[in-house]
Amino acid sequence: MMEPSRIRNGDMTEPDNTRWLNADGTQMDEDHRGLVYDVQTLVNRRAALGLFGGVALTTLLAACAPVASGTEPKATLSATPRTSPSSASPSASPSPSPSASTSAVPITEIPDETGGPYPADNSNGVNILDDSGIVRSDIRSSFGSSTTTAAGVPLQFSLTVRDAASGNAIVGVGVYAWHCDAAGNYSLYSRGVENENYLRGVQQTDPAGTVTFTSIFPACYPGRWPHIHIEVYADVATAVAAGPILKTSQLALPKEACDAVYATTGYESSARNLGGVTLTSDNVFGDDGGIFQIATVSGDVTKGYTAALAVGI
Repeated sequence: MMEPSRIRNGDMTEPDNTRWLNADGTQMDEDHRGLVYDVQTLVNRRAALGLFGGVALTTLLAACAPVASGTEPKATLSATPRTSPSSASPSASPSPSPSASTSAVPITEIPDETGGPYPADNSNGVNILDDSGIVRSDIRSSFGSSTTTAAGVPLQFSLTVRDAASGNAIVGVGVYAWHCDAAGNYSLYSRGVENENYLRGVQQTDPAGTVTFTSIFPACYPGRWPHIHIEVYADVATAVAAGPILKTSQLALPKEACDAVYATTGYESSARNLGGVTLTSDNVFGDDGGIFQIATVSGDVTKGYTAALAVGI
């Protein structure tokens, strides 16, 4: 399993009416934003892809998705562990331990990605991780001073964390997941939902290495492919203390499901925005078309969708 690391920068594009904040909560200027292009992400991903060899890589990419050429490098900030807030008092969680399986085989490590400008993990002006109520499986509603429920097509997504070298499930790690609502807004940051904390949650992986969140299908906002953010921590205690991160990445939703959802009421702007972006033009998934991050999705707009992704670390 990889050592703790820190990939922290902002998406190159973001929803309208949102605020980019410095760590002290003040407005970030445009020049500062320009520093955050994820060079390390590009280097790490291309190094990982190089393991396949020329012929195998060509075959794999031809079968899954075209590779974007001339992708703009993305910057990174230095990876440093964060100080645990004294207010955090999580219940004890076991250290991560691979669950051996005779049928397990090595898998590709999921690429490191930006956490975006709206993580609420104590790295960009807001910290939701030490709030009572953040450890939960149903993330549709806000908790605390608000109980607003985010509207949208139901989505249940499962993330199975595996040791990339062995393929074994990793039991007991903490997973923090968050995404935008049906209007493309991020709770705690976007205008109008600054006092909401919905669509954010932390869970501990079960004996199969899996966490499952009950949520809604996220919007497609200008310039980004529909996605869900992921941070993996050594355990829940480390997550709620905003401690070192083992892996920061993103889950991509497949186009067929997006097309169906965005044809429904409430997602009108998403249908338009999706027409302006592809997996290969997206500034996060564009290096390889998101071939290691596209979730397997089933369901329909009436009953809702289920999504699943293996997260190799």
